[in-house]
Amino acid sequence: MILRVMSQDADLPLSTLLRMTRPGFLAITVVACALGWAIADVCGHPPRLWTALATMVLALLAHAAGNVLNDVHDAESGADAANTHGIFPFTGGTRLIQQGVVSVQQTRQLATALLLVLVPAGVWLALQSSPDVLWMGVLGLLLAWAYSAPPLALMSHGLGELVVAVVWALVVVGADAVQRGSVFIVPVITSLSYGLLIANILLINGVPDARSDATVGKATLAVRAGPRGAACLYACTALLAHGWLAWGVWHFLQPERAIWGLLSLPFSGAAAVLLWQRADAPERLRSAIVLTILAACVHGLGMAGGLLSMRWW
Repeated sequence: MILRVMSQDADLPLSTLLRMTRPGFLAITVVACALGWAIADVCGHPPRLWTALATMVLALLAHAAGNVLNDVHDAESGADAANTHGIFPFTGGTRLIQQGVVSVQQTRQLATALLLVLVPAGVWLALQSSPDVLWMGVLGLLLAWAYSAPPLALMSHGLGELVVAVVWALVVVGADAVQRGSVFIVPVITSLSYGLLIANILLINGVPDARSDATVGKATLAVRAGPRGAACLYACTALLAHGWLAWGVWHFLQPERAIWGLLSLPFSGAAAVLLWQRADAPERLRSAIVLTILAACVHGLGMAGGLLSMRWW
């Protein structure tokens, strides 16, 4: 309903409002929720349909709000306007402001509308499940704001990857907590490898944007490390994510069948090789970016599928 209201007030079609949220990236949030539900289920807390759906909707709205806010601040800093080397639709924002389809003010209004829905709905969900959900939601929203908004603008200080790793780990832990009624150590441990692979999405996306980001003083991790340094960091992060999962299963800190998440290793490996080979030609990184997104999704779904299979045999 909020999108219809915004469409009428701002004279924007619903399709444009949806494009402003970068819907193609929202899949990683659905996967995070599915992983949280699977962890809760294997621990004896099968998902309750309505609270599970509410969790996913609110997580998607929060992700969308973060994307919209990022477009606002990248437009105001000049980063997106300066970006002529992005790989659409993966990098460089939605380009809707730069193309004159929407204004910065309309984009800010959409972000505000999404947040106005999120806050009371998040309080309701916490009352239905656990007070822990409230502080996790507040922390997630603060990090989403601090990611791109001044004066913190953490992405401009090389901390964006850390922020997104924490935020998507929180989605996993939160989805579990809604069903469980409290925060538990198993989803915290299990969420870390998924969060690291989400961080790699931001890292590789920053490589094609590095030139324009640097011109406006946006010192992302890709800008600070340079193309070869970013490739090395990417490979190390991928190895750490998969190594953490294997180590956790080996030491019985995660359920044994979470090991199915290692199905993502070939995707991360292939993307790491392509990033190293094409680091100096970032316009050729489209396939590596796609592989990186696939790696994160396969990792989360692999773990979730493995955990759910424990119900069957």
